Amino acid sequence: MDIETNSRQNFKRESMSLVEDDSVDWRGKSCKLNKHGGMRAATFVLGLLAFEIMAIAAVGNNLITYVFNDMHFSLSQSANIVTNFIGTVFLLSLVGGFLSDSYLGSFWTMLIFGFIELSGFILLSVQAHLPQLRPPQCSMLSAGEHCLEAKGFKALIFFAALYLVALGSGCVKPNIISHGADQFSKQDPRQSKKLSTYFNTAYFAFSVGELVALTVLVWVQTRSGMDVGFGVSAAAMAMGLISLISGTLVYRNKPPRGSILTPIAQVFVAAFTKRNQVRPSNPEMLHGNQAHANHMITASSNGSLHHTERFRFLDKACIKVMQDGTNNKESPWRLCTVSQVEQVKIIISVVPIFACTIIFNTILAQLQTFSVQQGSLMNAQLTKKFQIPSASLQSIPYIMLIFIVPLYETVFVPLARRITGKDSGISPLQRVGVGLFVATFSMVAAALVENKRRKSALESNEILSIFWIAPQFLIFGLSEMFTAVGLIEFFYKQSLAGMQSFLTAMTYCSYSFGFYLSSLLVSLVNKITSSSSSDGGGWLSDNDLNKDRLDLFYWVLAALSLINFLNYLFWSKWYTYNPSLLPTSYAEDRDHQSFSSSKHIGPENIVP
Repeated sequence: MDIETNSRQNFKRESMSLVEDDSVDWRGKSCKLNKHGGMRAATFVLGLLAFEIMAIAAVGNNLITYVFNDMHFSLSQSANIVTNFIGTVFLLSLVGGFLSDSYLGSFWTMLIFGFIELSGFILLSVQAHLPQLRPPQCSMLSAGEHCLEAKGFKALIFFAALYLVALGSGCVKPNIISHGADQFSKQDPRQSKKLSTYFNTAYFAFSVGELVALTVLVWVQTRSGMDVGFGVSAAAMAMGLISLISGTLVYRNKPPRGSILTPIAQVFVAAFTKRNQVRPSNPEMLHGNQAHANHMITASSNGSLHHTERFRFLDKACIKVMQDGTNNKESPWRLCTVSQVEQVKIIISVVPIFACTIIFNTILAQLQTFSVQQGSLMNAQLTKKFQIPSASLQSIPYIMLIFIVPLYETVFVPLARRITGKDSGISPLQRVGVGLFVATFSMVAAALVENKRRKSALESNEILSIFWIAPQFLIFGLSEMFTAVGLIEFFYKQSLAGMQSFLTAMTYCSYSFGFYLSSLLVSLVNKITSSSSSDGGGWLSDNDLNKDRLDLFYWVLAALSLINFLNYLFWSKWYTYNPSLLPTSYAEDRDHQSFSSSKHIGPENIVP
């Protein structure tokens, strides 16, 4: 490397450490690098993450028991109510991401909707405490009793409370991740490494919250009643909000930039309006194009994206139209910048990756519904005086993960970083792929164990130990560590300033579609299998799992998961990163090659 090249790279590093983005403090003034942001600020956000997941996991993971035993809905209805509720939580994350990026900012979005979520927990606790707000008590498993299903005002109170929680949690979730990540600069190489650490730490906080919810809080629900359990969830949510507010003075806040949907809509309108225009062969002629590789760091830090060759029909939105030989100013609905168009290209490109995680979350839905019911029919006696709540089975992977996640960060990542040269060890897309592959074996284990449990119950009247279903939770927990963190990191790093919360919300949307697909599959499987059954009963149509064929349903999901993984391999190979969003260290390598070689390194040369 010659002296000129070395001085250029040193200048870029110094410039990167001095130039701050448009983040502001709580008073709206520019942030100071030594006072705002960093892991110290992110810790307060992680406190909200741990307490919020603690609160909602204790409700969501044991909700099917409350809906079935107290609200007296049938087993299949109860499963669908739970999956629809959880699906709505994650679908509403798009609303939270949109409001944050466009109007409120992530801090105020979390604060406002955090209190809405808290009010939902309180209302659930009140209903569970007052007998007049619930149907008369009776046993749903007793053949001689006819239990009255919750209807009218009682059902209204239940669903209102449930969906206040869904609205609050849905809008809070994407902003927790993005606000914590906003405390680090993607352009600074040192901060980039810390950003990867933050995502792993966030999953560790998530695992701790889940573990406490599925052990302590579920035990409280089982021993002291659901009213006390919902009340403890409310208290946990209040603690999370206190943690969030405590970090107000040290946060780096990204100000909202107006509607994020308008620039996206402008690209499609402009491209359609100019659909008959001839796209220039030289992309440098496009409006607002960042043409040269040696401007990489400047481009990425000021929010610009470099032109890529994918979805070239959208490039027509950047064509300047000459009228009477003059270059007239055009409306933003007729002329867009290259950065606008490239952000739309990124959103379109990530859709197949997003879609490949839907089946993964459909598997997660089974572990929170049918697997809990599996556990309720097994021997949960640990000692003569202590019985394991079936909902606490979901704590098994998180017990493992609170040890594995730190090992992953401290051992695997540094080792992989030496081999691959990537800040995160392996790329986010590779991490997602590992998780999708492993998830298949969770359903294989579930099918084998359910088949054995059912045969033991029917043929020898033997009740298996509840620990038989531990493997399906352990395997899925391992796969979730790879897929969930990899997907969030991938979406966040593919977003420009002003769209982080919205793109992060797309991650949660995958959960939503996965849970909705679960409800659809249950109904579809019941309909198909009941029509071919001699007694007219489907695989999942009875309230008694000993009469149902849950094992066959698990095999269907295992097959779908394997097909989904093969589909993911295709799309992950197809995907290419925009050069402007590559880590700074990679950008420097590109700069060196541009100074020493005339060979162009475009997005087609980048392996995700």
